[in-house]
Amino acid sequence: MQNAWEFHCSEGEYKDPQGKPFKRVLWHHKLSYQRTPGDEVEDMFILLNEVKKQIPSITAVSSGAIASDYQRLRVESVCSRLGLVSLAYLWKQDQSLLLQEMITNEIMAITVKVAAMGLDPAKHLGKEIAFLEPYLHKLKDLYGINVCGEGGEYETLTLDCPLFQNARIMLDDFQVVLHSSDSIAPVGVLHPLKFHLESKQSNSLSGNNKTNDLCRENISSVFEVQGVNLEECKAPGEPDPEVNDLIEVSSHRLHLSKTEKDNTFSICCWLQDTSGPPTGLQGDLKLILRQIELQLEGCGLGWEHVLYIHLYISDMDQFTQANETYVRFITQDKCPFGVPSRSTIELPLIQAGLGRAYVEVLVANDQSKRVLHVQSISCWAPSCIGPYSQATLHKEILHMAGQLGLDPPTMTLCDGGSTAELESALQNSEAIAKCFNCSISTSAILFVVYCSTNIPLDERPKIHDNLDTFAKQLKLSHLDKGTKPEVLDPIFLYILVPDLPKRALVEIKPILYVPETMETPEETSCQLSSIVAPTSFGFQPADWHDSCIQKCVIPGKICAVVLSITSVVAMKICSDSMNADWSNNNHQNFLTESQMKRISRFCIFLLNKTIIENDFSWKDTMSLRLYFPPNLHVPLETLSNLFADGFKELDQMNGGTKVGGKPIFNLVPVLGAGISAACTNDIITCELFARKS
Repeated sequence: MQNAWEFHCSEGEYKDPQGKPFKRVLWHHKLSYQRTPGDEVEDMFILLNEVKKQIPSITAVSSGAIASDYQRLRVESVCSRLGLVSLAYLWKQDQSLLLQEMITNEIMAITVKVAAMGLDPAKHLGKEIAFLEPYLHKLKDLYGINVCGEGGEYETLTLDCPLFQNARIMLDDFQVVLHSSDSIAPVGVLHPLKFHLESKQSNSLSGNNKTNDLCRENISSVFEVQGVNLEECKAPGEPDPEVNDLIEVSSHRLHLSKTEKDNTFSICCWLQDTSGPPTGLQGDLKLILRQIELQLEGCGLGWEHVLYIHLYISDMDQFTQANETYVRFITQDKCPFGVPSRSTIELPLIQAGLGRAYVEVLVANDQSKRVLHVQSISCWAPSCIGPYSQATLHKEILHMAGQLGLDPPTMTLCDGGSTAELESALQNSEAIAKCFNCSISTSAILFVVYCSTNIPLDERPKIHDNLDTFAKQLKLSHLDKGTKPEVLDPIFLYILVPDLPKRALVEIKPILYVPETMETPEETSCQLSSIVAPTSFGFQPADWHDSCIQKCVIPGKICAVVLSITSVVAMKICSDSMNADWSNNNHQNFLTESQMKRISRFCIFLLNKTIIENDFSWKDTMSLRLYFPPNLHVPLETLSNLFADGFKELDQMNGGTKVGGKPIFNLVPVLGAGISAACTNDIITCELFARKS
């Protein structure tokens, strides 16, 4: 069988041979399915393909996966190839509650196979789950079995349930076959030899007779399924041959940036000068993705090495078209170790003089990433139907896809405005975090909160308060369970944008620290190194500098920094050339190029000071984003040159960074940014993320 490794995390309570409980976290890799002629999965593909032909109205497939990635991944693979939706509403449900719910809803199922410690074929085959329920819970306490048999402990046959409207199955005779007489966990199978159907007494109204007749008619309809040529069943979204054709573009339109970290770095590509022949969003995105593909190939890498993708587009109404282009480049076949996580945001690209698409990718030069990609619709968390995953873990950093306030089973936005959406998005984020044995309340390094301009002004101040309250309540729940929270004090960045997918009001993008060992990390940012950052650009340390900086530092591992340049800070930086009324005029007195130059140097100075004081260097930088509003009225090219020249000067002064042939920063146009949703009026906001190798 041809397969590729995909990693999954599980946590559980276990018993040693003496019955002593212990808790452990297992990182175990499972096989994600790839098409293999003759495999049983291909039989399911052939069957469902025939079902689609016979019943064209079929759009989804429901499976009973609770915790089995092996089963879920194979069903999702077939559904993806046939354009069907995978439904897995039992996924991640509590098995004890689920078993009780099945019994309460009169599902009469008997065991037809047992294969676990404590289950005896002679005693427990042919027994109803309702009869076995207390014994199964006893075995769970003793040996840690799955009470729903999700680990293969037992298999069942349903004899009656509410869906059986006309009759129930009555088992008259059976044979027990012993497959293994192992003294610890014998394996036995029940083979039915004789059975009959017993009609149900119906007190229903005569109007239901039509339904019963229809059921009888369907029972007699049997389709013979012939084998099909798998090559004829091309999966939706397979790579288009045109993807290899590179659109010619003049070099002054195409811009690239790349951080200099050796093993984990970001590549960013965007277009400038939209006066050329219009290619539309799809044309711009195709060009950009191809250019990034070439950059990856130049490093000896491919899309399978990408951890995360920021997809910025100029118009959310064209999300579907953008996605069509995206899936031609990033496919599951190209990413056998798991597809990247992604966030998609509308930005004022045209207003900033850019093209209609802008892409940033985070790349690792190894294959150690662990990907959580659930395509099935369930009650657990929003599904990711397509080549983008819920979260990617790489070297102790969990990069989570942007989370909307969706109701997982319906995949619709919850009612109640921005605060309700925020709470739902946080709950979805927490569900994903739990799969990696962590919590957004204790492990978060950074929260980036994208806020739509459609949020009423009076609601915006509540967003940060609600986020803070939610995190505190989660921390208290961990304490109530006896869990010692990790000591992390996250930082917050709020970005004001024109629109979000599904017209959502809020999107949350958390970054979490997930240590390989379960030890609690040290206190983050209180103790500074004895190294003193060199004075640069003529700036001297001042007490007010601390008010510009948020940082979360895990000593020797991670340094995350958000630097906010408000109009008040800008006045202090450029006090010799600004009048006192400037900060109150909503930027109507525009910044001059010389003032912007001084602000850019201050940003570099303070970022440099912060990373050096915490024993990091520019070579540790994975990403550096500079957010700016289009109403800054400083041309993007001028802004880019100012920061590029500043980094060159820094390099000349103290060897802080090597800029090479490309900038190490990404200039991202936004409607606003700041440390609060109520105040997103920063002139420049810098977001830096560094990690020690």
